[in-house]
Amino acid sequence: MSKSLKRVRAALETAGLGADIREVGAARTAAEAAAAVGCAADQIVKSIVFRGTQSDRAILFLTAGGNRVCAEKAAACAGEPLGKADAGLIRAQTGFAIGGVAPLGHLTPIRAFMDSRLRDFDTVWAAAGTPRHVFPIAPADLLRLTGALETDFTQDPGAT
Repeated sequence: MSKSLKRVRAALETAGLGADIREVGAARTAAEAAAAVGCAADQIVKSIVFRGTQSDRAILFLTAGGNRVCAEKAAACAGEPLGKADAGLIRAQTGFAIGGVAPLGHLTPIRAFMDSRLRDFDTVWAAAGTPRHVFPIAPADLLRLTGALETDFTQDPGAT
């Protein structure tokens, strides 16, 4: 078991939640992950990481699988301009590789924001520290464990 997966399992167990981690194979998209666990695409939590250009810190946006982050709204939420977070920054500050960034179990504390669309479900599925593993969690528990601020940072439907 990878160190990343162990950190996520430990974070879930420390929080008193079951660590029902499932392998989904090579699920590269929210739709593929949803098909693998048998849920709607919007029940997949996408972990989108930006770099705060003033703070040089990773900032995490947790969004429903069918939604896209609006860069302008995200920057307004973060209170600073945002840039691309490269693989090195993501790995150094979260401990996870791109494609497997979990919402919890980070190496260092991270500012996080959550898409309110995730609240429409009893259970959502998030990356468990690898690109091949996910775990189920209630949105209220996700919000509590990540310390995320629930806010609007997604593109309006039909926007490009």
